[in-house]
Amino acid sequence: MHEASLAGGILKLVEDAAQREGFRRVTLLRLEAGQLAGVEARALRFALEALAPGTCLQDARFEIDEPPGQAWCLPCSASVAIQQRGDACPICGHYQLQATGGTELRVVDMLVEDD
Repeated sequence: MHEASLAGGILKLVEDAAQREGFRRVTLLRLEAGQLAGVEARALRFALEALAPGTCLQDARFEIDEPPGQAWCLPCSASVAIQQRGDACPICGHYQLQATGGTELRVVDMLVEDD
């Protein structure tokens, strides 16, 4: 489950920000994990909740948005929505697609409490 290592990276990023910006804890952490990012949102939430005790994420609420996948179809030159990598173009049926969106895992924002 690579979501556990992703959660560890997110925790490190948040703790570094807390040290740099001088806040004590996070009350809300908003993430974006695109449908094509290869991240299971429920597993990521579970991993974050497991790592949170004793950190600045303790008792934080986690919101994970899952934007849809987008791709550029080379044969028909169209931007199309796809559910997963390997899907065919819904317009022409070809498989020559280049992912253009929904591939990101990022921290969108967080609400924090100061010292």
